Amino acid sequence: MSPEGTENRQTYYLGGGCFWCLDAVYRKLRGVTSVVSGYMGGEAATANYRAVCGGTTGHAEVVAVTFDPEVIPSDVVLDVFIASHDPTSLNRQGYDVGTQYRSVMFYETEEEREVFETALRRHQEHFRSPIVTEVSRAPVFHEAEAIHQDYYEQNPGAGYCNVIINPKLSKVRRYYASWLVEAASH
Repeated sequence: MSPEGTENRQTYYLGGGCFWCLDAVYRKLRGVTSVVSGYMGGEAATANYRAVCGGTTGHAEVVAVTFDPEVIPSDVVLDVFIASHDPTSLNRQGYDVGTQYRSVMFYETEEEREVFETALRRHQEHFRSPIVTEVSRAPVFHEAEAIHQDYYEQNPGAGYCNVIINPKLSKVRRYYASWLVEAASH
C-alpha cells in the first residue's frame, strides 16, 4: 500500500547532461513532488561523483523526478526533458563531455518504455539530426552526494548556474510557463 497521497505518483529517471540542470528545471514545475540527483546505468556496484566523472563506472548523471500525473501530465514532464537538453548529442551536453552526460531515459515498466519511445518519436520532427537518447531498463539508482541536491538553489551565483542553467530555465519559462510553480501563484 502506498503512503497516503502518493498512490498516483510516478517517478521517471532521466539523464540529459549534468544533473544540476535537470534538477533546477524540474524543481520549478507544478506537480513535481520530488527531484533527486543520482547515478544510474553503470557496471560498478556503487557510484560517487568522483568515480562517475572519471568516466570509468559507466553511470550517467540522472534525476529521479517524482510527479503527480493528475497535476502535470507525463507528456509535459517528458517534453520539458527533451527541451532542456540536446537529445541529438551523443555523450555530451555543451561543455560536459563523457558517457556520464549521455541523454538517457530509464524505464521501470514496458508501459513506461512505450511512453518514452513515443515522446522521442513525437519530438524527432523538431530536430535535424537523429535523437540519440538511450531508452534502457532502470538499474539501481544511486543517490548523489548532498552537495549535488538542489545545487542551483544552493549556488545561484556560481558560474555554471549563470552560464549553463539560467538559459535552460529561461527556455522552460518561455515554453512551459503555465506549468511553473511561480505561474500558479499569480
